[in-house]
Amino acid sequence: MELPFSESYKIKMIEPLYRGTREEREQWIKDAKYNLFNLKSHQVFIDLLTDSGTGAMSDRQWAAMMQGDESYAGSESYENLEKAIQSILGFEYFMPTHQGRAAENVLFSALIKEGAYIPGNSHFDTTKGHIEFRRAHAVDCTVDVAFETETYDPFKGNVDPDKLEKFMTEHHQDVPFIIVTVTNNTAGGQPVSMGNLKAVRAIADKYKKPVLFDSARFAENAYFIKIREKGYENKTVKEIVKEMFSYADMMTMSSKKDAIVNMGGFVAMRSKELWREISVFNIMYEGFVTYGGMSGRDMNALAVGLDEGTEFDYLETRVKQIEYLGAKLKEYGIPFQTPVGGHAVFVDANKILPNVPKEEFRAQTLGIELYLEGGVRGVEIGALLADRDPITRENRYPKMELLRLAIPRRTYTNNHMDVIAAALKNVYDRRESITNGLKITWEAPIMRHFTVELEKA
Repeated sequence: MELPFSESYKIKMIEPLYRGTREEREQWIKDAKYNLFNLKSHQVFIDLLTDSGTGAMSDRQWAAMMQGDESYAGSESYENLEKAIQSILGFEYFMPTHQGRAAENVLFSALIKEGAYIPGNSHFDTTKGHIEFRRAHAVDCTVDVAFETETYDPFKGNVDPDKLEKFMTEHHQDVPFIIVTVTNNTAGGQPVSMGNLKAVRAIADKYKKPVLFDSARFAENAYFIKIREKGYENKTVKEIVKEMFSYADMMTMSSKKDAIVNMGGFVAMRSKELWREISVFNIMYEGFVTYGGMSGRDMNALAVGLDEGTEFDYLETRVKQIEYLGAKLKEYGIPFQTPVGGHAVFVDANKILPNVPKEEFRAQTLGIELYLEGGVRGVEIGALLADRDPITRENRYPKMELLRLAIPRRTYTNNHMDVIAAALKNVYDRRESITNGLKITWEAPIMRHFTVELEKA
């Protein structure tokens, strides 16, 4: 008899959860102005808002934290992280930051000027926010198949080389760099193939432009290359990671994802001149160059996490849990972005709630209904996140309205996945009766989805 697949770890510590009642949740979400970010953690039974900083660290990581060197300058923990970045990712120079958006802020302060264009594959919210805050333009060159949620394609996260080439032909003089997000979160946690990374590198070289990788989930991307791309099946994840980053000049990372820490990030590059230039911004915004907003103990945990997060057994366990949830939703006939991504299942709100007007935020409406049904908190990847056009101030309506169910690393069991699927099935079964969505009562001028206030339409 073939043995079933099992997790590659055992549980050493647990945290109790409170289930709550529907009546309680109805009041809680009303008090939260129908913004799932405003809920308190004890009001959530299964929290899939994000996989960022919400995973469970290993015994090796906790042990490393006990040896953190908290020196303001020249910390040994900085040296430990430097060695991990150099050996695993191949970048000689780096600067720690407190998280990924801080790395973007430091780097973009040096590279992006007003009026610039930044082409890439589906820039995520903070990336686009940092670009547009500087009165520059994020240009989406993602492959079209990414927007066909029920079409299978192994690398829906790819940059479309034809789109990129056409744009560069017309605007290359205003492009400071090209960005590739691995994996492509906004498109559904979809991976980018090695062949596509090579194609982007070739176009960048043609126009003499550097390439930046947004690398929050680079290890999951490497796993998919190993599983899906011909010629890489016999390579280790670490070998694939090294090749991936050989096509980049610089990278930003929110280490709260694939390095499995609760806080931390960094920017890395090959150019010493660029390192010197951004050091000014890092010191102003984050801290001295050898801690940059991170404690020594957190840098130690991050160094270990980079090693653990690029091991196949861990990644297989990680992705198999996402696939398990996807299989349950497929069994119930619930539409989602296929294939499932490396960190989340992205449920297709356009197909589930077509009776809700798009102006009333379908994905957010679906997220509220799922929370009321089972205490499960996801996050909207749709019109709220797309924000308003910075010039016209009109709402932008993306091609996809997705509810992201992001699974924290090493945190929940497959029993939790069963609860999530059952709650979503109950919502799906009564989808025809859901005809009213939400309307905005207050919003911030940029990245509104974090703090927006809503009421029932």
